[in-house]
Amino acid sequence: MSSVANPDVASATARLRAPLGDRLHEPGDPGFAAATRLWNAAVDRAPALVARCLDAEEVAGAVGIAARCHLPVSVRSGGHDWAGRALRDGGLVLDLTGLRAVQVDPDAATVTVAGGATAADLLTATRPYDLVVPTGVVRDVGMAGLTLAGGYGPLCGRFGLALDNLIGAEVVLADGRRVAADPRHDAELFWALRGGGGNFGVVTALRYQAHRLPAVLAGMIMFALAEAPAVLRGYSALLAEAPDELTVMAGFLPGPAGEPVIFVCPFYSGPDLDLGRPWVDRLRALGVPLLDQVGPLPYADALRMFDGGMVDGNHYLLRTRWLPTLADGAVDALVDAARKVSSPFSAVALHHFHGAASRVRLADTAFGLRADHLLTEIIAVWPPGGAAGPHRDWAERTSAALAPHALPGGYPNLLAPEETDRVRLAYGANWTRLRRAKRRYDPRDLLTAVPTLPPAVHSG
Repeated sequence: MSSVANPDVASATARLRAPLGDRLHEPGDPGFAAATRLWNAAVDRAPALVARCLDAEEVAGAVGIAARCHLPVSVRSGGHDWAGRALRDGGLVLDLTGLRAVQVDPDAATVTVAGGATAADLLTATRPYDLVVPTGVVRDVGMAGLTLAGGYGPLCGRFGLALDNLIGAEVVLADGRRVAADPRHDAELFWALRGGGGNFGVVTALRYQAHRLPAVLAGMIMFALAEAPAVLRGYSALLAEAPDELTVMAGFLPGPAGEPVIFVCPFYSGPDLDLGRPWVDRLRALGVPLLDQVGPLPYADALRMFDGGMVDGNHYLLRTRWLPTLADGAVDALVDAARKVSSPFSAVALHHFHGAASRVRLADTAFGLRADHLLTEIIAVWPPGGAAGPHRDWAERTSAALAPHALPGGYPNLLAPEETDRVRLAYGANWTRLRRAKRRYDPRDLLTAVPTLPPAVHSG
């Protein structure tokens, strides 16, 4: 029987009130609205309770109570899961935003972050030591959510995905037990966490291998939309030659007047930044730049170029495709999407996967695709109060147009909860092992996270 069959909210409330006091929020409480606010204002969920936990012991206690009272559990950390899986209707939300500590061991080049820490928290702590851990491009994103399902980012080519740098985790399992997971302790759980998302337990701490990187050569180059076909084809040709140290994003962003412009965003992370300048010159030569702001910067400062790009409180809908290359048909589909964009706030991003990330053996982590590719992120954005239909249609049309040129599956962090068939395809040969791990660690399906896995009681 599923753990959500007979939820006993009243009993859970009474049991949680004693240890948490006013950090347990019910609907109507003054703090409830703030504790259930997400980056995507389009999310409309009605949790029964929110437990604001301040340490792993409180998390373990709350999970144990939820299990006994048959309440499903979700975790709110960075709050950037666009699909709203941080909030479960009728469930208990574990709010980890109070767990933000970051500990740096500069001698061992390791960093331990609490389960609610964001990329910004990590970057602030590591900067004095010239150390970095691979992150995504948005500093407000929680490191746990980013890492557990993948973690594409500007250092992918040199240092791999965020999950490739995870060397250990502290986890509260669905029965309330606290365990350590690393290559020597519960190696199967450690394997599943690196790509399978938060479906196996609540991660209260993550330990990463860090890397010395005083600066990167990075920035933004933008071109007029009319130049997009030539820019994308030139971009594709350059990626085929790019060294590990060069990872380049591209895509379409709103221009100064709201019109789409095409951008390329290089991050060169080699020890000699001058070796990156010829590559940047090649990117500049793809067209006539409208904006050219590339230079040497600390990694943390380079990421600030993305601050404010996707504003909290707007409505968002995302779709995604994995492209093995930028074939002519894919270029045409992307350019057509930019020309027909339904909102001046929407965007398309291409994330470059190559180098170190592609050399990890497929069986070594749960992440299901290790061949070079481009992750396409289709981001429909509109202000509150607007009709969702045109923007949903734009995202769906773009995704469908790219499908004939795409690999099976898609990035689990961006797949919609209903796309469970594509989740299965995303894990490929790792799927069966991942499902066994779900049945082992959460047989009652207490936890649902990114990606949304089918219930453990189902076969497959």
